[in-house]
Amino acid sequence: MDHYKGKIVVVTGASSGIGAAVTKMLLKNGMKVVGLARRKERIEQLCAKEPSLKKNLCALKVDITSEKEIVDAFKWITQNVGPLSVLVNNAGIVRPGSIINGEMKDFKSIMDTNVMGATVAAREAVSIIKKCNIVDGYIININSVAGLSVFKTPLMDMAFYQASKFALNALSKALRLELQHCGLKIRTCNVSPGFVDTEIVSHAMDAEQYKQFLEQNPSLASEDLAQAICYLLSTRPIVEITELTIKPLGENF
Repeated sequence: MDHYKGKIVVVTGASSGIGAAVTKMLLKNGMKVVGLARRKERIEQLCAKEPSLKKNLCALKVDITSEKEIVDAFKWITQNVGPLSVLVNNAGIVRPGSIINGEMKDFKSIMDTNVMGATVAAREAVSIIKKCNIVDGYIININSVAGLSVFKTPLMDMAFYQASKFALNALSKALRLELQHCGLKIRTCNVSPGFVDTEIVSHAMDAEQYKQFLEQNPSLASEDLAQAICYLLSTRPIVEITELTIKPLGENF
């Protein structure tokens, strides 16, 4: 991680879950983190117990479904904090939705957040890294095993969510090819975790059902994903890990 000490990383969806864990761990490893989320105050509270980290944390209120807010945020970051080296595209939502009975407004909301928001953020990050001649650029997309294969879980209908993660998987691969074609030495990684115990999942379903699922199935913690991000950033610049799948031991889907 020494290579990235003092460098700027942007983390979307930084107010809770994986984004919050990644933010805290990167701060502890000496990076300057700009966290984007609708709940700005929750990002600011991340360093409440470790005030020494606060000087390297900046929180911005951003709706990841708004292209204008994303563009404005990246412009502000460049002008007031500095050009970023790393983007962690983490913002995402989980909502039940079936093709037969689902509401299209839910599908649109999921796609706007999980796909369009990540795409706009990646576009802006690449533009800044290129313009500012950053030599160690890295775009990390937090995806899901739901974007690698279609499966049924006992938790909820997953059609809309899985479609969004398949799209993000394809976009991650396409971005890598585009960067190669343009001669840009920006690394990319599509990180696909199995089940992670986070509030965005728990809030999307019945509390008792969720409790029973946790009792009967293994799960990852957000910190496990944060450690994986640190591992990616610890590799030599010549090393590009394009796909990283992380499952809790014993997961059966």
